[in-house]
Amino acid sequence: MTAVQPGSFLTLHYRRAGPAGGDVVSTFNDQPATLTVGAGQLSPAIERRLIGLEEGAEASFELAPGEAFGERNPEMLQRVSRALLAEHGDPEAEYTLGDVVEFPTPDGTGRFAGVVRELGDDWLLFDFNHPLAGQAVTFQVRLIGVL
Repeated sequence: MTAVQPGSFLTLHYRRAGPAGGDVVSTFNDQPATLTVGAGQLSPAIERRLIGLEEGAEASFELAPGEAFGERNPEMLQRVSRALLAEHGDPEAEYTLGDVVEFPTPDGTGRFAGVVRELGDDWLLFDFNHPLAGQAVTFQVRLIGVL
């Protein structure tokens, strides 16, 4: 059997659950995922737990609050003016609490998302922390293939 090492290419089913136990992501009822260990597709804390598992293994890991996606960072809460949103997006867009809004990266090559946390007359407060930052996470995996 082949064991997971840094750089391994994996085919796997996985489930990531938050502190309440509900699925955040699960591939178990769909197509398996494929990824490379160390390519940033999973958090480093999750990847460390995969190292050494053999093809065909099934495992479940409990990650402490903040271990999987870091602690909540208050600097990741940012006010964005409605004028700036209109200039770079849909000027007719309506926003509500909890909306997830995508923004381009400064270099224009990628995207990142923020959640609307407050609505002001001429601004919105976005939370750019990972939704599971500062929370305990359960990760369940079934390794189908390791190359």
